[in-house]
Amino acid sequence: MARFTTLVALASVGAMLAAGLVAGSAGAQAAKWELTKEQKGRADKAKNPVPAGEKAKSAERGKSLAMTNCAPCHGNGGKGDGPGAAALPKKPADWTSKAVQAESDGGLFVRITDGNPPMPPWGSLPDKDRWDLINYIKSLGKKS
Repeated sequence: MARFTTLVALASVGAMLAAGLVAGSAGAQAAKWELTKEQKGRADKAKNPVPAGEKAKSAERGKSLAMTNCAPCHGNGGKGDGPGAAALPKKPADWTSKAVQAESDGGLFVRITDGNPPMPPWGSLPDKDRWDLINYIKSLGKKS
């Protein structure tokens, strides 16, 4: 009986380790991030202040910010495959995905501002920088 109990315990530990490795791997799916009612209200009110003719320049500034602040998790191309992504319990969003590209600018602004663990809140970045990041993220959809 003791041997059976030991085998069951070892099998349980192995299953938990395997589940942890899968959940933390770069191949894990990004968790669905639902905004709260309050966040949706803020997202609806947040309008991108960058004029259309200045979005390319804004996106270049955003790319520089992303390489410094976001690439460790989101990767250099924004695919959610940065070197830190494998260690996270939730896969970072792929900014080139249809879901992210379909997100409103205001929705992205709120997400960047508030964060969603393990993603930290970036509300300490000036508004202008966050809009530059959004314009960069949106520019990635035009390349695919």
